[in-house]
Amino acid sequence: MGVGGEAGGEDGIRRRGCSCTKDDFLPEESFKSMSNYVKALSETPHRFMDRLLTRSLDSAELHEIKARSNHEMKRNLTWWDLIWFGIGAVIGAGIFVLTGLQAKEVSGPAVLLSYVISGISAMLAVFCYTEFAVEIPVAGGSFAYLRVELGNFVAFIAAGNILLEYVIGGAAVARAWTSYFATLCNHHANDFRINVSSLPDDYGHLDPIAIVVITVICIVTIISTKGSSRFNYIASIIHIAVILFIIIAGFTKADTKNYTPFAPFGIRGIFKSSAVLFFAYLGFDAVATMAEETKNPARDIPIGLVGSMTITTAAYCLLAITLCLIQPYPQIDKDAPFSVAFNL
Repeated sequence: MGVGGEAGGEDGIRRRGCSCTKDDFLPEESFKSMSNYVKALSETPHRFMDRLLTRSLDSAELHEIKARSNHEMKRNLTWWDLIWFGIGAVIGAGIFVLTGLQAKEVSGPAVLLSYVISGISAMLAVFCYTEFAVEIPVAGGSFAYLRVELGNFVAFIAAGNILLEYVIGGAAVARAWTSYFATLCNHHANDFRINVSSLPDDYGHLDPIAIVVITVICIVTIISTKGSSRFNYIASIIHIAVILFIIIAGFTKADTKNYTPFAPFGIRGIFKSSAVLFFAYLGFDAVATMAEETKNPARDIPIGLVGSMTITTAAYCLLAITLCLIQPYPQIDKDAPFSVAFNL
C-alpha cells in the first residue's frame, strides 16, 4: 500500500497511508537484531528437546488448562449415564458386521474365543483409563494423561491416533447402516451407494446414507451433552433389546452340529480374529473424556467404564455363540450376518 500526500502540516494531523512498522510483524526480542536472531537460532535444538520431553503437571491439567476456556462444564452425568454411554459408544458395526466376516473366513465358530481374548485386552485398557480418570478427571482423556506421564510429544502422537480411530470407527459404523438397510429392503448394499468409476475399486462406492447418519448424530451431539446422553440412552436400550431378541430367537433355532468343527482355522485363526475384533471394542475411552461433566468422577468413571465393558463383552460372546449355532459357518453372510441368518 503506497503512502498518500499529507492531510495537513505540523498541526498534529496524521499522515495518510501505511503506518505499520517492523515491530508490528516481528515483536519478539529474537528479531530485534541479527545477533539476537543468531543466538535464538543456536538455542533452537535445546528448546526443541525441552518441548519434546516436557511433561505437564497434574495441577496444570486440573486448573490452568480448564481455566483457559473461561467456561465451567455442567456436571450432570452419573455412573448410570456413563454405563449407557459406554455401551452406545462401543456396540456397533463390530458385532453386527465383523462377527460374520471373521467366523466365515478366519476363525469359524471359535470366533467366541477371539471375542474373549479381545475383551480381556480391552478390559486391561479400561483399568488403565480408570486409574488415570480418577487421578486426572479432565475432558482431555488419554491426551491429558499422556501429557502428564510421558510428555507433550507422545501426547501429540496419541492425539493423532485417537482422531484416526474415531474417523475410521465412525465411518465403519455409518457404512454398516447402509448394509442392514439394504438387507431390510431386499437389496444389495451397493444399490444405495454411488459408484464413481474414475476412483479405484475400493474407494469408488460413495455412501450418502452413511453421510446422513454421521451428520444427524453430530448435530445431536453438538446441541446438548445431556440431550445426546438421552439419545444415546434410548439408542442403547434399542441395541440391548435387539441383542436379547437375537439371542433368544437364535437359541430356538440352534443346532449344536454347526459348532463342528469348532476351530477349523486353528489357533492362528483365533488370534488373527481377536486382533481384528478388538475394533469392536473401540469407543470405551470416550467415557473417560466425560470426567468434567460427571458429578462424582472418582466413583462414576470407574463404574461406567468397567460396567459398560462387562456388559459389552458378555453381549458379544453370546451373539457370537448364537450366530454360529444358527447356521454352518461357511454359509454366514459377510455384510449382514444376523439378518440373513434369520431368513434361512
